[in-house]
This record gives sequence, C-alpha cells and structure tokens, in this order.
Amino acid sequence: MMKLNSAATITEEFAERIKSENRSAKMMKLAPLIVLACLVVVFLIVCGASFLSPKNIMNILNQMALPLVVALGLTFVIMLGSIDLSIDGSVGMAGSLFACFVLNSEFAYDLGFLSVVIAVGVSMLCGLLIGLCHVYLKIPSFMASFAFMYICKGIGMVSYQGHPPTIKDPVITALPTTTFLGIPFITWVAIVMFLLCFFIQEYTAFGRHIYAVGTNENIPRSVGVSVEKVKIGVFTLAGFLFGVAGVIGAIRLGQGQIAIGDDKMFPAQAAVVVGGTSLFGGRGSAWSALLGIIVIQSISNGLTLLNLPSSLRYIITGAVLAIAVIIDSLARRSRVSHGRA
Repeated sequence: MMKLNSAATITEEFAERIKSENRSAKMMKLAPLIVLACLVVVFLIVCGASFLSPKNIMNILNQMALPLVVALGLTFVIMLGSIDLSIDGSVGMAGSLFACFVLNSEFAYDLGFLSVVIAVGVSMLCGLLIGLCHVYLKIPSFMASFAFMYICKGIGMVSYQGHPPTIKDPVITALPTTTFLGIPFITWVAIVMFLLCFFIQEYTAFGRHIYAVGTNENIPRSVGVSVEKVKIGVFTLAGFLFGVAGVIGAIRLGQGQIAIGDDKMFPAQAAVVVGGTSLFGGRGSAWSALLGIIVIQSISNGLTLLNLPSSLRYIITGAVLAIAVIIDSLARRSRVSHGRA
C-alpha cells in the first residue's frame, strides 16, 4: 500500500511540474505581447494620438524592415545556443557589393538583379565558412564570426576602393518611396523573409532539427540527425538574411558603403531576446523576432517623438534588454531546477 501511495505521489508531483512548466512557457510567449500593449498605452498617454497615426505606423514599418531581416537570421543562430558577431560586416559588405554591381556612379557595371545574387551569395558564403570553422575546426562561434566581421568589412571597403558608389538605376532609386497596399516595398521584402523563415521553422525537417539541436544535440544525433549539417545550414541561412538586409540598406540609402552595417548587431540582439528567444538555445521563433523588433522599434519611435536625447534612448533600450536577459536567465534556472528535482 505504501508503494502505491508513493507512486501516486510521484505521479502527482510530475503532473504538477509539467503544468507549472507549461504555464511558464505560455507566460514567456505572452510576455512580448504584454510589453507591446503596455508600450502602446504609455506612448498614447505621453505622445498622444500621433503615436498611432497612419503616418507614424508606416514610419515604424519602414524602420523595422532591415533590423527584422537581421533579427530573423540571428534568431536561428541563437536557437542553436550559438552567436554570430559578423552582422555589421556582413550587412555592410552586401550593401557595398550590391551598389558596386548595379548601375552606379563609380563603376561601369550594370548587372541588374544579378547584383543582388552576387551580394547575397557572398554573404551566404561567409556564413557557410563561419559554420565550417565552428563545426570542423572547433572554433567558438563568437570568435569565428567576430573574425569574419572584419573580413567582410575589408571586402566591402575593397569593393568600392574608397569611393562609395551612388546607385543610379531608376527602378532601384524609386523603391524606397514605392508602396503596395500602403506598405513600403522595403517592408514587403522583410515580410517575405519573415514568411520564408516561418515556413522553414514550422514546415521543414531542418526547422525541427534546429529546435532539437539547440535543446540537446545528443538527442537528434542519437537518431541519425547530422548535427554538423544543421549548424552549418543555420549559419549559411543567417548569412543569406544578413545579405538581404545589406541590399535593403543600400536601396534605402541610395549608396553602397560599409557603414550600412554599423550598429546593426545591438538592435537585432535586443529584439531577439525581448521577443522571447532564449540565449541558451532551444527556444525561439520567427514570431519572436517579429514581436521583438516591433517592441524595440516602438520604443525607439516613441522616445524619438518625445525628443529625448539619444543618450537617454540608449539607456532605456539597454535597460529593456538587460531585463529581458535577466528574465530569460531566471526562466532557464527554473527549468533546470525542476529538471533536477
């Protein structure tokens, strides 16, 4: 009888633990939405109706295009429990190469859409090489990607030889002001990238393997999944998205230069964490990246409407990131302690 009671008690404790973990998971998913709702209310009170005016909403959508594409790439890397520090270099290099090969003021190239293929392709190649260095040479991802950040910056600078080209293609120069259904063309590109990432994550074996490898790579390895190929594929996918972001940056700026990639790492990192992707791997999604970017861009936009100095905007954004990291760390400790209980 005592054994039966003991077994029943263990079963009840296990069931209660599962319920608790499910509640925590739901709260983590809802947290970005709650934060966003609170931000909207606060900025409506402080800034007035102008915060939700059609013009300001379009402004936010336009501003979020490039960081969203970057954040999508970084999300997959972080889901592995890794990090990619090549963002600033990759984005700047892709933007520079694109401007050099399309019709421009400095060089005699006019490759049209092929210039996009070249720019994104080179960025993908760099992502592939980062993955290979990390997987087969056992170089930590942060160090391999940090080295490639400088390599990419060097390639970008060499491409235009100190004379940043101004884009002259009339179709491309018209894109920043082109809209469809009231939404800027550049934002549509970001939406397509989001849908692509969502499809990969939810409807492909590769997407499911990313989750598995980030949670515990020994489990997928034991059932025949090539963990090495998954990791290399993720860094290559990130390189593709960073390349697309670079092209978006060059189109928006109307010029190719390495500075297109400056300061893109921090907003992406902040958005990924704020959106609910765990820095420890195994949890995250394209939706997380989208929500995180909306939150970060809303904060930036609202603070700009208030005419606050840039120094204070940095402090507030950094504080939001710090809080998100602390919450993520506490949630992980809770999961680990439950697992050991």
